[in-house]
Amino acid sequence: MARPKDVLTTGEVARICNVAPRTVSKWFDSGKLRGYRIPGSKDRRIPLDQLLRFMRAHGIPLNGLDTGMTRVLVAESDPDMADLLSTALSREANYQVQIVRSAFEAGALAESFKPHVMLFDVQLPGLAGREALRGIRGLPEFAQTRVIALAGPLRPGDEERFRQDGFDGVLAKPFEISQAVRLIEGQVAAGV
Repeated sequence: MARPKDVLTTGEVARICNVAPRTVSKWFDSGKLRGYRIPGSKDRRIPLDQLLRFMRAHGIPLNGLDTGMTRVLVAESDPDMADLLSTALSREANYQVQIVRSAFEAGALAESFKPHVMLFDVQLPGLAGREALRGIRGLPEFAQTRVIALAGPLRPGDEERFRQDGFDGVLAKPFEISQAVRLIEGQVAAGV
């Protein structure tokens, strides 16, 4: 595991605190979160000790600070697919990955893991994909969590239907790991 950095960007702080980068900028600009600007730039930097003080003072869980890595929860019923995703995303993209195989497990682990992104098999046992997604979306602590549907081959209109159901993105099986990484990175940049 890599040693935590001493100085962080607003994007890194956003991932750790599970909020939007704009929120971190507001904390910084209002003086609630102390740091400094890079000379000749608008870029902000936050020393780790200041972030720790801020998180403790505002009751923000420190579990995201352990690694500073993007946390991905893979909810996949196929054990081979789940293991492949876990290994590939951990090694190739340096994500912190947890695997579950049911909707119930997904809800239970999400509480403690606080994922930035969930890859959610729409055929997951325990609940229909839409019902489980409604449950996740109904909890304020997952407001910034991006949820990507893992679905079998798509028919025309399926991708739009998944988005209307509340998914932030769709990965059609089979897919390349590079596709998954690009989609995860885009979702993290857009919402976390």
